[in-house]
Amino acid sequence: MSIAARSMRGVGALAGFMLLAGCAAHVEPAVRTVRVEVPVQVPCRAPEVSVPSWAAAGLRRTDSLEVKIRALLAERRQRIGYARLLEAAVATCRL
Repeated sequence: MSIAARSMRGVGALAGFMLLAGCAAHVEPAVRTVRVEVPVQVPCRAPEVSVPSWAAAGLRRTDSLEVKIRALLAERRQRIGYARLLEAAVATCRL
């Protein structure tokens, strides 16, 4: 038998022993309980914001320019207040 054949047999035997040793050292994995924080959606409990009756809604074509401007300025203030109420409702949902 040649030297190459003997060395290949030795390598094969060594590989076989290593495979058997790897199977013999197999240990069952330990079971662990892990707590994972997951965000959950909850319904928003914000109060319903009703739409006001706008001051410029009742304007007519025959109204004077002064009446129209006053109504538009009043409606602007209404819209600013309405927007603040909506922002407050949205802010309560973000908590």
